[in-house]
Amino acid sequence: MNVEAVRAFVLIAEHGRFQDAAAELRITQQAVSKRIAALERFLGVPLFIRDAHGARLTVDGRAFLPHAKAVLLAVRGAVESVRPGRRALRVDVLERRLASADIVLDFHRQHPEVEIDLVGLGGARAAFEALLDGTIDAAFCCVRDPGSLPATISHRRVYDEPLELLVGHRHPLAAADEIRLVDLAAHRVWVPGIVAGTEWGDYYEAMAEDFRIGIDASGPDFGMEHLLDTISDSAALTTLIGPRMRIDWPRRHELRRIPIRRPTPIYPWSFAWHAVNRHPALGTLRDHLWDGAAPTPGPDEAWTPEWARI
Repeated sequence: MNVEAVRAFVLIAEHGRFQDAAAELRITQQAVSKRIAALERFLGVPLFIRDAHGARLTVDGRAFLPHAKAVLLAVRGAVESVRPGRRALRVDVLERRLASADIVLDFHRQHPEVEIDLVGLGGARAAFEALLDGTIDAAFCCVRDPGSLPATISHRRVYDEPLELLVGHRHPLAAADEIRLVDLAAHRVWVPGIVAGTEWGDYYEAMAEDFRIGIDASGPDFGMEHLLDTISDSAALTTLIGPRMRIDWPRRHELRRIPIRRPTPIYPWSFAWHAVNRHPALGTLRDHLWDGAAPTPGPDEAWTPEWARI
């Protein structure tokens, strides 16, 4: 099995588009397509379905993805076993468009000498396991149950991300300057891709329970472009995004970000690392985060689930 083909497969699965994977690999889109075609021939099954919105995994592709990630981690571990101290700082960011990735990007701008390898393991549970076995150096995540963590895992809250409402021009809230969190109970908040049992799944479940909001996780998650297309044309659907979420919607989309007040829902990002990790750049990243940490809003100004309140 060609490792570079597996790497291309994982990047397409993360980005949802062949051209984004090609840009990250610094090769042509045609070269990426050839790698995937060769991998599909080797496996004997199609891995992606291409449509106007990009590329989405087939059933076989979804089954292959965790194994593909394991292959890449194993290859990386094999290489690093004979090159100690020379590898990049590996940081799990959940998803490359979210605030966690933007925080790492800000760090890279100030410390371009630090080589960084972004990893998307898909949630806190996988991140903590990777911290324990040394396959990553740090992770940005929401710590659901600090008391259950091994003593060797350290963590600190570094960013409270205020969520905003995203609506299309036809939605009745499109002209609003702000909206109260409790008023969202009268509207359909669509957040596809919520995975039960994850920290973000627990977050939205708590929000729905505390404010009687209908958080709709139905339908397949076809990626950010499909979400923006749907919200832009809908008079009924809304969704929630953060101010540091890196999205660049097309001009055809008439979308509005609306602040949510009284209280503002905040997503609590923590930075986690293994207490005995000795990567030389880990301390530099921690110092950067500690210096830039914003004060946590008071309980009258912001809402988080009860399990995340400090």
